Amino acid sequence: MRTLHKGRQSEKSLFFKYYKWVLWFSFTLYFLTSFFITNKPLPLSKTRVSGSKSSLASRVLFESVNKTRHKSKPKNPAAFKDLKLFIYELPSEYNEDWLSNKRCSNHLFASEVAIHRALMNTYDLRTFDPYEADFFFVPVYVSCNFSTVNGFPAIGHARSLISSAIQLISSNYPFWNRTQGSDHIFVASHDYGACFHAMEDRAIDDGIPDFMKNSIILQTFGVNYKHPCQDVEHVVIPPYIPPESVRNTLEKSPLTGNRDIMVFFRGKMEVHPKNVSGKFYGKKVRTEIWRRYNGDQRFYLQRQRFAGYQSEIVRSVFCLCPLGWAPWSPRLVESVALGCVPVIIADGIQLPFPSAVKWSEISLTVAERDVGKLGRILEHVAKTNLSTIQKNLWDPAVSKALLFNDHMQEGDATWQVLESLYKKLDRSYKRSRVSSQ
Repeated sequence: MRTLHKGRQSEKSLFFKYYKWVLWFSFTLYFLTSFFITNKPLPLSKTRVSGSKSSLASRVLFESVNKTRHKSKPKNPAAFKDLKLFIYELPSEYNEDWLSNKRCSNHLFASEVAIHRALMNTYDLRTFDPYEADFFFVPVYVSCNFSTVNGFPAIGHARSLISSAIQLISSNYPFWNRTQGSDHIFVASHDYGACFHAMEDRAIDDGIPDFMKNSIILQTFGVNYKHPCQDVEHVVIPPYIPPESVRNTLEKSPLTGNRDIMVFFRGKMEVHPKNVSGKFYGKKVRTEIWRRYNGDQRFYLQRQRFAGYQSEIVRSVFCLCPLGWAPWSPRLVESVALGCVPVIIADGIQLPFPSAVKWSEISLTVAERDVGKLGRILEHVAKTNLSTIQKNLWDPAVSKALLFNDHMQEGDATWQVLESLYKKLDRSYKRSRVSSQ
């Protein structure tokens, strides 16, 4: 009996030993399987129209989109409910190839790249099934053809490149043709938007190309009066400023630190405003500022370029934002992000995202004809309500609304774009079909 009892104990011990091994193996297999399922890369090729060549530039964009894939995916924001966006994956010559020049993704017109990247990362908003989509984003980069002569972006090719992209998508998909592009979105982050010219008279003469007139344009240009270059469904967006440059500056000099410069401007100020083309730059406003206030101790005016100029902005109380060729300027965003009160001198300008940024509470607007009174105006504000303006300006939500991030954050510039698009859902073919049934 004792031998039989020992035999049964031995069998039971062996059974538990194998049971533990089976249990350990099962759990290991389960966790490994779960890891690989939840961490699969984004299927970027799923919506490809035609094959695109492999390049360093395409890897840069791919890595930017996938670099945080191991983090939890942000949920579809409740503010946008069931909004769905389809992004055409065009051949690389329309976008990714341009990224071989690093300036393409960080200069003042780079919102076309930044918005594309951010939308690629809006996991729950983005759909790979175009029949689910409310809107269709067409990612064409036209601001990265930098001139070898002056270094500025040349956009003479913009019309033909966008026309080619439309021809491609309309030939391969039915979605453009069924609405003539009314639910399709483009970015036109240039001086005069989809008129694609830096000179206003030429931009007006050329106008918006017919093939874009039914679409939605995200553009930096905006005025509060009738203008041929905004005679299209559009959303006014901020010019691009790299958010990391702002963060780096504020790490060295906090927003509420010492501001020992009263009035700041660094940029193009021609002594003789008529340039070689015979045009008056900025309606002579900058020239007038230079003539009247150069040498005034209250004004720190500089005409030369300086890579570290953000360190000057964060030391300044007032930052002048006069018009250039177009009314808007990257100084608007830089001033706000670095806590310097923007002094906007551009008659009739339409500013981005007014529901998120209460411009009248964080900035000053001075008429172009009143440039000669600038000194007195700013002295008066400094003695009266400057602290109130700065308190409003230094609210983190304000600067956040004007900065584009690779991964959209609640309240940032991409978020504001999507909020604006949500208000245009009446242009969604999918929604109109549902409501008519």
